[in-house]
Amino acid sequence: MSNMNANVPTMKPTHDQSMESLEDTDNMDETSDSDEKMDSKPRSQFDLSSEEEAQEMEALEKEMQSLSLTDEEDDMASLDEINNILELPDQQFPKFTLAKNKARFLRMVSWYRGKEEWIEVAPLSGVTKLFKQQTKELEGIRSSKMDYEMELETGTLTPSQRSYRRDELKMCKVQEKMAVHLISKLQLKIKSGRR
Repeated sequence: MSNMNANVPTMKPTHDQSMESLEDTDNMDETSDSDEKMDSKPRSQFDLSSEEEAQEMEALEKEMQSLSLTDEEDDMASLDEINNILELPDQQFPKFTLAKNKARFLRMVSWYRGKEEWIEVAPLSGVTKLFKQQTKELEGIRSSKMDYEMELETGTLTPSQRSYRRDELKMCKVQEKMAVHLISKLQLKIKSGRR
């Protein structure tokens, strides 16, 4: 092996080559300085400085927030007008931004629909037991709903936190409506069963 390496000539840079590489590094310093100067100023009439760009982005974010707030507020207001969510066609179901809430909502709709059908044939003891469970669960739902409302009123949340809390609040309102409707049906069944 050492014989093979002995036959390979090593190339040493000449004086001219080493001077060129030094000049190249000097040119790199000048180029990076000029790039930094170009980055701090707009390159064309359509480019914004970083300060102007930040102001523009802030204005756009505010505009988007105001638009999304009105859509979400309209959706929340329409929730209050609905008597029985379970009777709505699928196209009119409340819209959720979080995928987990969309899936949770669909599972809840299925569960509550099943319970409403079950009430028709259920024994009085089962109906009474479900009534107690739902009444207790309703207290928890209302407690969570109040927590989300208070957090949203503080005004200290980031936009993503606000969006998350608003979605959770909507979920609480929907669940509360379905629970109240089921409880009223359970009460009717209990009263009619005791007569």
